[in-house]
Amino acid sequence: MAEQEASGLQVLLHTLQSSLDRESILAILQLLGDLLSVGTDRRIRYMISKGGSEALLRTLVDTARTASPDYVILLPLFRLLAKVGLRDKKFGQKALELEALDVTLILARKNLCHSQNLLHCLWALRVFASSVTTGAMLGINGAMELLLKVITPYTQKHTQVIRTAAEVLAALLKSKSNSRRAVNRSYVPRLLRLHQDWHSHDTAHSFVPIRRALLLCLKHIAKLRSGREAFLAAQGMEILFSIIQNCLDDQSLEPVISIVLQILRQCYPKSPLPLLTTSSAYSFPVPGIVTSEAPRVLTEEDYEDDSEEEEDKDSDSEDVKEEDDDLETDVNKLSSKPGLDRPEEELMQYKAMCLELSCSFEELESKPGDDLNSDETEYANHHHIPTAASPKGLFLNKDQISGGQEKEVSVQTSLLSRVKMGRSSIHLTSKRGPGMNSYRNVHSNDPGIGSSGSDVSDIQASFLEDAWDMDAISCPRISASFSNSTKTRETAEFIDQLLQTHLKPMVFHDPYLYMAKARRTRSVADFTMMAFPDFWGHCPPLSAQPMLQRKCGVQRIKILEDVRRLIQPSDIINKVVFSLDEPWPLQDTASDCLQFFSAFESGNLRKAIQVREFEYDLLVNADVNSTQHQQWFYFKVSGTRAAVPYRFNIINCEKPNSQFNYGMQLTLYSVKEALLGRPTWVRTGYDICYYKNHYRQRTAGAGAASGKCYYTLTFAVTFPHAEDACYLAYHYPYTYSALMTHLDILGKSVNRKQVYFRQEVLCQTLGGNSCPLVTITAMPESDRPDHLEQFRQRPYQVITARVHPGESNASWVMKGTLEFLVSSDPVARLLRENFIFKIIPMLNPDGVINGNHRCSLRGEDLNRQWLSPSAHLQPTIYHAKGLLHYLGSIGRRPTVFCDFHGHSQKKNVFLYGCSIKETLWQAEATVGTSNLSEDVSYRTLPKILDKLAPAFTMSSCSFLVEKSRASTARVVVWREMGVSRSYTMESSYCGCNQGPYQGLQFGTGELEEMGAMFCLGLLVLELKSGSCSHQLLTRAAALLSAEEESLDFYLQRILWRETNSSHDDDGDSDDSKYSCQ
Repeated sequence: MAEQEASGLQVLLHTLQSSLDRESILAILQLLGDLLSVGTDRRIRYMISKGGSEALLRTLVDTARTASPDYVILLPLFRLLAKVGLRDKKFGQKALELEALDVTLILARKNLCHSQNLLHCLWALRVFASSVTTGAMLGINGAMELLLKVITPYTQKHTQVIRTAAEVLAALLKSKSNSRRAVNRSYVPRLLRLHQDWHSHDTAHSFVPIRRALLLCLKHIAKLRSGREAFLAAQGMEILFSIIQNCLDDQSLEPVISIVLQILRQCYPKSPLPLLTTSSAYSFPVPGIVTSEAPRVLTEEDYEDDSEEEEDKDSDSEDVKEEDDDLETDVNKLSSKPGLDRPEEELMQYKAMCLELSCSFEELESKPGDDLNSDETEYANHHHIPTAASPKGLFLNKDQISGGQEKEVSVQTSLLSRVKMGRSSIHLTSKRGPGMNSYRNVHSNDPGIGSSGSDVSDIQASFLEDAWDMDAISCPRISASFSNSTKTRETAEFIDQLLQTHLKPMVFHDPYLYMAKARRTRSVADFTMMAFPDFWGHCPPLSAQPMLQRKCGVQRIKILEDVRRLIQPSDIINKVVFSLDEPWPLQDTASDCLQFFSAFESGNLRKAIQVREFEYDLLVNADVNSTQHQQWFYFKVSGTRAAVPYRFNIINCEKPNSQFNYGMQLTLYSVKEALLGRPTWVRTGYDICYYKNHYRQRTAGAGAASGKCYYTLTFAVTFPHAEDACYLAYHYPYTYSALMTHLDILGKSVNRKQVYFRQEVLCQTLGGNSCPLVTITAMPESDRPDHLEQFRQRPYQVITARVHPGESNASWVMKGTLEFLVSSDPVARLLRENFIFKIIPMLNPDGVINGNHRCSLRGEDLNRQWLSPSAHLQPTIYHAKGLLHYLGSIGRRPTVFCDFHGHSQKKNVFLYGCSIKETLWQAEATVGTSNLSEDVSYRTLPKILDKLAPAFTMSSCSFLVEKSRASTARVVVWREMGVSRSYTMESSYCGCNQGPYQGLQFGTGELEEMGAMFCLGLLVLELKSGSCSHQLLTRAAALLSAEEESLDFYLQRILWRETNSSHDDDGDSDDSKYSCQ
């Protein structure tokens, strides 16, 4: 049957080409038209496969070359060609070979005054032009000149012909040769005039497709540098800017608005950043760093020429695509275990970091770890330390936040009552408008009501006194107590007075101890000031803040404001008000402009330029010894006015997309609010968007790749008070000094007879700072040999964090983990009694201290150095890996390894793990996976967390091994140490789009909760394993029974199953047990 159909179609096509009978040709064309007008594209593709395109083109050529072309035949023939040509990828080449291009152009020229015939010719030309090669040939043969004769100024006649001609011209101009020809023949001003004419007359918007087609012509020409120059010379920016001003809110003009914005962005003159050099303002002399070349004047040749400009996007799509071509498909690389990367005898140095395996009971009690230094204990105030019997709860109640008296912080609820399904409700702050004060929504108190009315009045009165330097108060000197300056001493005394009378009690924080730790912290720039929020402390807000509802069209408005700055510069101030690169003081405190400062730990702001009275361009510093990784920012701004919207534009961001486009806000800390009893980082900002701007980095030299693009993060902020000092940050800051303060206070808070807490130094960093290593477990019950043996046989869990300095959310998760593990929560006790936790809470102290976003002082990503780290160049990675190797060498390989990170382009919390089979399957590798054996227990922990943690989602987890991640901690620990449960845990900078926290941004409380929930997940993982002891199962069952009313049924079901099943089945080797629940 199929053969008969094929032969029948071939007979028709053959007859069409050979017949001279007019009626027969028309009948065949009618039949083919009927066949192709119904059904799917399969019929057209089938006809193409049988030579249908060639038959139609030959018929066209033969008919057109007669003395008097028969348009009764040609018109249906053109309609068929237009339909078939859209589905034939080689149609243009076939038309060129069969000389159909020339024939069609000739027919079009002959029918300039016959609109119906001309329209049919244009349909065919539109299909021919879809191929760049044939489009270029049409351009050589004069097609563009012909089309410009057809495209007339505004008229209501023959508009279908004009529209089709404009669309054909736009298709032809996709060819660079045609675009160059158009520039040389001055088509750009002509097209601009045509568009202006149609726009001004088309008041009813009846001919938007014509206007759009003309704009597409300009867009394609503007891909060339010469095209952009011609556009600018013809005042194209001014013309299109004027046209679009009154159109932004008209939905019917969306096709026009989108193209106009793309053209304006394409043609905005590219320029270098307003910096002397893109290298970091800070440099640190380390081996292997080559001094960067002196800056040179940049020219137009330094910038990209023919790159495709991104389309104007204002949508909610934020999907991050995983690139399959990066997946590792070499089975040997996935499964082979490399040899030790150092002499085996070197591993013995790590024995001293595992004293819990060798010390006697008396030695364990007497070796708590590094003590506070004398200069630190002098200023330490331990009222903030919760007792071992009543540790800090993860969430503080209202009285603890706003009460006036010191209170011992107690556990409000156990961790088990906060599992995902156990949460009854999440308290939301009210939605706020653009100009509303974030603090007034986060806190229930009014601005004038603090811890006590008289104290607040005294502070408010002191704000009015000229004797007090608010700027100095808001950024205290690290060694203010030892200064010889009278004014500095007075400021220090005032700060001390404030601490004594107005500091709210904050658990695990002490400003005096923080100052002592900050004095010992070594920075590249030798910081002498402290950021007030880090010194004073932070209380989590009472409730989570909702994601910002993005205003429709906000990105377009911001782009047009940038264009206005270019073409209407009369109101531009363009005054540098802060710069790390300038040796002289730039800030005039007597002026009305804001004052900026960032020379403190973790601070990052390189330059501030006042653009207009209330608008500033900001540039963040590149990572030390680097020219890139500009994303993290943290700076102080003072001299604020209340109820005035300020706009800030951070113009040298690097990432191509950001959660700032999808509901995320930056964070703000007000010094006055803190002194009024509300020391809280809050989410703030409105009219936020993130988009590619016109700044480019110069290329490295002749023949180098195009210059790097930069992105603008723009946001508006209304400050809560006049003459306030506020800190703005990318995310909740967490400094190295804060960590060291926290660890010391944690060490003082534990009951040494019950909790083994040891803080020691893993190594010294390149910058001369100590990298802390923390060991947490339970003390043995007694000095009996069996109790000591149980103590030493506990399996290890290894957790690391903050290898990327800008991922401060990882430190807040780690903070929750540490505080939970030393708490009196029953789950924490079980964990301590059954595991030894080795924790490196900050793998990159130098990067954190110096305000880096991603790198170490060598300007390299430390999470790409795990394959072969150097003890001299990457000491923290070298010794972290050495410690893991040592544990493996003595048969104590960790059960779980997890590295805490932050994620800038996804929501929720999720894990990345490693799987050979999933990687090969996803990559569609030809290697068979049926013979590969793999421990599938790597999926168990994320599945557990998906059930427990409100912020966690399994759907975002991935277990693929990418080539580009071969040198990361996750992959190296999995491959070299054989830890099947080796993970990276990613926490969003933004918040959640699922679960109980859906629509909410993360606060520090939610991040700390995730750290505790991770620990609970480790316990459940152990309960599900075949090696779990009967004693642990029994104790856990009793604990869960006590929490029955508030606990998710999921956990009780696990315990019921495990306590009633045999331990012969190894839950770690068969994940199907989990999936069948």
